[in-house]
Amino acid sequence: MPEFRCLPDHLRPLADKFYRSQRSAMRTRSAHQVWVAQDPHIIAALCLQPVAGGQWLTSLLVDAEHRHRGVASALLENALEALDMPVWLFCHPNLEPVYQRQGFQACEQPPPELAERLRRYRMKKELNVMAR
Repeated sequence: MPEFRCLPDHLRPLADKFYRSQRSAMRTRSAHQVWVAQDPHIIAALCLQPVAGGQWLTSLLVDAEHRHRGVASALLENALEALDMPVWLFCHPNLEPVYQRQGFQACEQPPPELAERLRRYRMKKELNVMAR
């Protein structure tokens, strides 16, 4: 089983390198808390960004060779374990069952800051908002 950890800021470029290796446009930002799964190299990553008294979960990605093995679920569990605040995310409707198993539910009214982002993102792709 991989090791799960929150990367210190000076190692955040490792997550960006992982995203690039997966041909993803995802990138970390200075405001993000970056969590990774390593086995021994990074095989999955996600970002948490403070927003509206909670966290916005973004950029969850698992290396294609490690998908369907519970890595995303375990990474989510480790990253969210100590959070005692709301967590929101945007996802394609097909991914809702994955997040529901992690305790997320459909969210009709996200915080205004996220609602505006969601409106813009929906111009290009189908996304739903979920909260835990």
